[in-house]
Amino acid sequence: MNRKLTGPVVIATHNPGKLAEMRALLSPFGIEARSAAELGLPEPAETGKTFAANARIKALAAAKATGQVAFADDSGLVVDTLGGAPGVHSARWAGPERDFRAAMNKIQTLLVERGAHDPAQRRAHFVAALCLAWPDGHKEEFEGRVDGVLVWPPRGDKGFGYDPLFQPDGFDRTFGEMSAEEKHGLPPRGQGLSHRARAFMKLAQACLPHEPNGSRSL
Repeated sequence: MNRKLTGPVVIATHNPGKLAEMRALLSPFGIEARSAAELGLPEPAETGKTFAANARIKALAAAKATGQVAFADDSGLVVDTLGGAPGVHSARWAGPERDFRAAMNKIQTLLVERGAHDPAQRRAHFVAALCLAWPDGHKEEFEGRVDGVLVWPPRGDKGFGYDPLFQPDGFDRTFGEMSAEEKHGLPPRGQGLSHRARAFMKLAQACLPHEPNGSRSL
């Protein structure tokens, strides 16, 4: 049986974009959250070979350091033509300055070098792995995915990271052109479109004690 989350959590991230999205997902459930950055926690080395492994590393480190339940995400962009790159190295491609424009330029250069001009050659997906970890070592893990195509040039100034590059299937706009509610708003207000929202809906059904804002549908 899944363990229920009943109190505040530490969001194990130093990324302000991820923090904003994760707080927005938690807030309808009345879950208070502080970030690892706000608490002055160091960033653990993300040595995992999968998104799930890195989320686990971050959540367990924050739970151990604070004695509180910790909530971590590891996510990234997987490009088919690039053999799955940047994958778990998505943030590293942006460098220490988190220059995602440079990272998007790098992806485009590699795609052009491989002759990937048609949408069928530019398929990609975002993956988000979420981990809830308790100080006693118990953990709950969930994963979400959204498929799409990479556009060029990048479009939109909303979201963060690779959002302006990624157009999800069934839409004519990139994540960078969508509002926060369009991208990761939960039902019934939103579609739970993003990879992080899809993973979070699994987490909410398993570990959160009530429905968002009193709603009976998620």
